Amino acid sequence: MIQDTARSAPTTEVYSDLASVEALWRSLESDPTVFATPYQRFDWVAAYAASEPDVALRVFVLRDGSGRPQALIPCQVAREYGLRVARVIGARHANFHMPLFASRAAAADLRPEDLVERLRSAARSDGIDVYAFSHQPLFWDGAANPLGIQADPSPSDAYGLLLGPDADATLKRVFSADARKKLRAKEKKLVEAFGPVAYRVARTDAEAAAYLGAFYIQKAARFATLGIANPYADARIRDFIAAGARRDVRSGEAAIEVAALVGLEGERVFAVFAGAVDTDRYSGMMTSFDQDPSVSRSSPGDILLQYLIRDQATRGRRALDLGVGEARYKTNTCDETIRLGETTVPVTLPGYLFALKTVGTARLKRRIKRNPRVMALIGRLRRRRRGGGQSFP
Repeated sequence: MIQDTARSAPTTEVYSDLASVEALWRSLESDPTVFATPYQRFDWVAAYAASEPDVALRVFVLRDGSGRPQALIPCQVAREYGLRVARVIGARHANFHMPLFASRAAAADLRPEDLVERLRSAARSDGIDVYAFSHQPLFWDGAANPLGIQADPSPSDAYGLLLGPDADATLKRVFSADARKKLRAKEKKLVEAFGPVAYRVARTDAEAAAYLGAFYIQKAARFATLGIANPYADARIRDFIAAGARRDVRSGEAAIEVAALVGLEGERVFAVFAGAVDTDRYSGMMTSFDQDPSVSRSSPGDILLQYLIRDQATRGRRALDLGVGEARYKTNTCDETIRLGETTVPVTLPGYLFALKTVGTARLKRRIKRNPRVMALIGRLRRRRRGGGQSFP
């Protein structure tokens, strides 16, 4: 642990392993006043960090002048272009990279310029050239994120849905009467073809493994059709997801919750949804459906999503989000756009150059994604590459 200390002044502690900070971390996340996303839960971060054991870990704990924890930021530090770059743990598998704040009040008390200076001070002691904090929500659950206040817009935003205490009322708000009627008709056709179907949430490690196994098969088929490299082919990523989906022996809960639409005859898995969870939110990480035309024509993913929303509302969660990136099912379902930003904190001169490149790249990607003509052109190029038997990243 490295610590810059000054009596009655705010302090910043830096831990290089999870065990040293686990007790504090779990205490913060179990407090009802905590202000955080599901991706900064200890179990989620621990599962991801274990999949990359060769990457240096740094957990920054910011305390106020009275010694009370204000924020915790879990990072991995890796070499990029010869520089030591710190990023919030989770990479593309975390929709949100916001710090864990002890409370809304603690977040409000942290002025962005003070937060940045404290991170720079810690970085100088540890040889970090730059912090690259992507996917920072500008606002979270109605309150400002200090790391998002001066952020550059991310290439894509995320999409969320507020859940109500009445599950039926929530579904009626999300899906029109016509949409619900169409989904009932599609589910009926699925039942006629394959027998009874049911919504299931993995309650055991064996169930999670079965549903995730189906997900990997379905996703591989989908990526092959699109001519896109399959990130889930990486054994380390599969190990991370499996670890996150295991239920903690103390709490009985998993950091990643896996749900599926299954056939009761033959146990066929028609669609899968998995997300990071905490007490208040389900945050969608990945989804797939059976590519067989006899199944896909019944929209099993949409059927599963309807069941998922009902289940989360019934269980008392207040919000559900479908992650970062543009997709029809997200805009059709969600009533909130979660604006995201890219925050870079350069420490050294090379770090400043890295930050300029990062911001420039993010701006270019955002322009492309916001231009329908360019996106249509990219789509045509992908289809042409597929036709030629090549992959297009």
